[in-house]
Amino acid sequence: MPLPTGWRGHVEDVVVDESMRGRGIARLLLEPLRELATERELRTLDLTSRPSRESTLRLYEAVGFVGRDTNVLRFTPQLSNGSASH
Repeated sequence: MPLPTGWRGHVEDVVVDESMRGRGIARLLLEPLRELATERELRTLDLTSRPSRESTLRLYEAVGFVGRDTNVLRFTPQLSNGSASH
């Protein structure tokens, strides 16, 4: 996504079916994304994960992602039909 400070990327979800976990599939997905971010000269490529997902966080760190000292805050407006937006 373009921002005033440069192009930045965001990985929305990395999901591997439970029956396929532990086979290196997530790494095979993340490494090309990292390479693409470098090729396209993104300033950053972000992804998020819950702190309780310790093995997932170790994988992200192993492929080059670095934890940030930040909090994520979210406001979810109510739509006119009464449901929350996504």
